[in-house]
Amino acid sequence: MSAPARVLVVDDSATMRGLITAVLNADPDVTVVGQAADAIEARQAIKQLDPDVVTLDIEMPNMNGLEFLDKIMRLRPMPVIMVSTLTHKGAEASIAALEIGAFDCVGKPHPGDPHPFGDLVDKVKAAARSQRKLIITGNKAAAPTAANANAVSDYRAGRKIIAIGASTGGVEALITVLQKFPANCPPTVITQHMPHTFTRSFAERLNRLCAPTVQEATDGARLEVGKIYLAPGGERHLQVANAAAPCCRLVDRDPVNGHRPSVDVLFDSVAELAGRNAIGVILTGMGRDGASGLLKMRHAGARTFGQNEKTCVVYGMPRVAYELGAVETQLPLGSIGEEILKTAAARKEGSE
Repeated sequence: MSAPARVLVVDDSATMRGLITAVLNADPDVTVVGQAADAIEARQAIKQLDPDVVTLDIEMPNMNGLEFLDKIMRLRPMPVIMVSTLTHKGAEASIAALEIGAFDCVGKPHPGDPHPFGDLVDKVKAAARSQRKLIITGNKAAAPTAANANAVSDYRAGRKIIAIGASTGGVEALITVLQKFPANCPPTVITQHMPHTFTRSFAERLNRLCAPTVQEATDGARLEVGKIYLAPGGERHLQVANAAAPCCRLVDRDPVNGHRPSVDVLFDSVAELAGRNAIGVILTGMGRDGASGLLKMRHAGARTFGQNEKTCVVYGMPRVAYELGAVETQLPLGSIGEEILKTAAARKEGSE
């Protein structure tokens, strides 16, 4: 980065503003250029300081963070990282913020946390480098439409297993892909990098928006047609196991590529279990998690897809996978759902 990322910190707590500022300023590639206690101050600071990135608290006086984020995305789109409490209410608000167009979210630290704000610095630097490429459609994801239903009306379930990995930008991307899926979609397993309290709210949100049943994965859950399983955030990795009766496995292992759950861990297990009867998909995200696992899937005979650069919020994970040769076909985000279904569909009753 040629110049430090210039950040505006917005939070109604002076203590929290000071803590975020200290964490960010500790990195030479980041500079906090201003602070604001509410949306009114933040609006003026954005005009005066022209920051590269804004960190934004969700709970603030006068105008809450979601309302202010919506105004930013409509009037002056820019990378915004939400800072939220790690509660169910905070998680639901964070998911809503990501749908509106927030770049990413981080949880507020608990007392005594040795690593407050986790990878906030990396997210800020990635946000500063990125350019928003996804179209901001408002503060609510669209419900499944008749057009989506028609696009998959002739889908017949085969024996494929679908595995998807995503990180930064993945909330919008997954909603776009999964809203194409019919109620009888192939069993689908997903690892999305997200704080541990957020994944249940995200699964509930997807379940309301999509035709299949979407749930947070549990250990031993059978992989069934019409069901989508989202890896729980933070504590264990999601794998698939048991060739005779495929199911989810949640395993205790150290983080891989800095993540738990890791996309690589999921993809590795799918390669071993399903081989050519699998489809692997890697979507927008920072870093390289999932690239080597997707390559294993392709070597095992799976079909593999990657999101293209133009439609990625961060062309990190898909880029590395493509450069490794793991991605068989790159596609724009809007085409991935239908292509997955075409590839997974049974050609006739009783076939794959």
